[in-house]
Amino acid sequence: IDLIYHDSNLKNITANENFSTFSFDWYDKTTIDSATGLTPYNNIRKVYDICQSFVKTFDTEFSNLLLLGETGVGKTFLSNCIAKELLDSYHSVIYLTAIELFKCFENSDFNKGEDVSYFIDCDLLIIDDLGTESYNSYTISKLFYVINERILRRKSVIISTNLSMPQLENTYSERIFSRLISAYTILRIFCEDIRVQQATKGMPAAKRN
Repeated sequence: IDLIYHDSNLKNITANENFSTFSFDWYDKTTIDSATGLTPYNNIRKVYDICQSFVKTFDTEFSNLLLLGETGVGKTFLSNCIAKELLDSYHSVIYLTAIELFKCFENSDFNKGEDVSYFIDCDLLIIDDLGTESYNSYTISKLFYVINERILRRKSVIISTNLSMPQLENTYSERIFSRLISAYTILRIFCEDIRVQQATKGMPAAKRN
C-alpha cells in the first residue's frame, strides 16, 4: 500500500481528505437550485452516494465520473475520498492536475524524460482542474487520447472541472465532448465556497449559510 500511495501523488492528502472526514455541514439545506430543484445539501447527499457506489462497484462495473462545479465546492475532496478507498484496497490510482498531465506528455514527447504509459494502465486516473491548462491542439489531442484509450480498455477516469457543460463543449473537440456525455456520470456540485465558509466559521451559523 505504501508503494501504491507513493506512486499515486496522494500520500499526504488522503489522510485528511476521505469519506470519514467529509462533512455535509457546509452545504445549505434551504436554498433551492433552480436547475435541479434541490438544495445544495440534498444534491451533495446524492453525489456522495454515487461516489461511494463508484467505489463499491469498481471491480464489477466500468464507470467514469465528471465532477462539475465552481471553486471550493468539494470536487477535489470527493475525488480524494474515492482515491483513498481504492488505494487502500490495492488498486493503482494516479492523481494529476490537468496542467501536470499535459506537462508529463510534453516531457515524454519532447524531452524523452517521462514515462506516460501509467496514465493508460493504472486502475483509476484522476484529472483535476480540467480547463486550467493552456489548451491548444496539442493538449486537446492528448486529452482525447487518454479519454478514448481508457474507455477502450475499460479503465476508469475521474475528471473535475470548474467549466460548465456548454463551456466544455466550446473548449474541447466534439469527439471529447461526445465521449464525456456518453461514457461519464456527470455530477454537478454547488454551494458557497467552502474555503470562504471555513475562513469565516467564527461567524454565526445563519450568516455562514
